[in-house]
Amino acid sequence: MNDVIYQRIEKSARFKELVRKRQAFALLLSLIMLVLYVGFILLIAFAPGWLGTPLHEGTNVTRGIPLGVGLIVISFVLTAIYVWRANGEFDRLTKQILSEVKG
Repeated sequence: MNDVIYQRIEKSARFKELVRKRQAFALLLSLIMLVLYVGFILLIAFAPGWLGTPLHEGTNVTRGIPLGVGLIVISFVLTAIYVWRANGEFDRLTKQILSEVKG
């Protein structure tokens, strides 16, 4: 019984749409994170003096600290964006697929 349902799901146009949208969105967010992370690592490798420069006179906080914290914050923001879309559009498509296949 389950095999028949799985085959119907795989043949569904909505399932193919769901897979395509989810993969494209995950790839986009992954590429954004990869570019930001690699950019930060390249700054560490090729411009350590710039990253080590204090933000202003008399402080120990360098440019690298807010950039590193910002990178961490962006990773949480991108994760939240994915979860928001997954709980909305992707879950709605999944429910539509299941109702079509079982109905």
